[in-house]
Amino acid sequence: MKVAQLGSGTPDIAVVAGIHGDEPCGVRAVERLLDERPAVTRPVKLIVANERALERQVRFLDEDLNRAFPGDPDAKTHEGRLANELVDELGDCLTFSMHSTQSHAEPFAIVNQVTETARELCPQLPVAAMVETSMFAEGRLFSSVETIEVECGLQGSETAAENADRLTRAFLTAVGALPGDTVQRDLPVFRLTDVIHKQRAETYEVFVDNFAEVAAGDPFAAADGEKQIAEESFYPILMSSNGYENVFGYTAEKLDVLTAEPIAD
Repeated sequence: MKVAQLGSGTPDIAVVAGIHGDEPCGVRAVERLLDERPAVTRPVKLIVANERALERQVRFLDEDLNRAFPGDPDAKTHEGRLANELVDELGDCLTFSMHSTQSHAEPFAIVNQVTETARELCPQLPVAAMVETSMFAEGRLFSSVETIEVECGLQGSETAAENADRLTRAFLTAVGALPGDTVQRDLPVFRLTDVIHKQRAETYEVFVDNFAEVAAGDPFAAADGEKQIAEESFYPILMSSNGYENVFGYTAEKLDVLTAEPIAD
């Protein structure tokens, strides 16, 4: 785990990259900040988490780090021990954690709960939506540390790396660490409601778009040509034919739209 800092003093905000070793976009954003060393108005902790997995360009060595929190110093797995070290390092920092996905090109935010902090900060980020994980937060970083996660774009793409840099700077501006103003956006808010499992098959298909409502009775995915039909309407989140081994994605309900405050004349 690599730990660095911008500014002097004890940070209460942090940026984390490299939770997964096959998602280098956030690492690029952190490295750029360290190269440029922008003047900050409050100290910021910068962390590249799973360096061993990044070196091997694999998601993890022993277990998914973002399912291993809070971890254990005596864990038998690399990620179990690393999770414990990362929680200790972050302490009470408000944390911004960057990821990428195989399911959706446009950035979106993921939170444990729609807190006042999330309501304040996420509409200032260049994201298309905010997703509350609700009952699917076990083992994730934000189950142990106050965290806003962002999916920066498609895994391994140059666009995801560019988005990660833009998102990080927007977050640091929103929390007052970098000077300047952010752009407020109308932001739809969703809550995950269920997992969409997929059976073992040779081929998988997805017929729907993430964040677009699927009507009851519509086919939304297929395994070896066998279609899955929606029993009730839902919004698909992280839907992909190849993103997860046993899961197509998640169903979600739409909770709200956070409306940007109009700019005064």
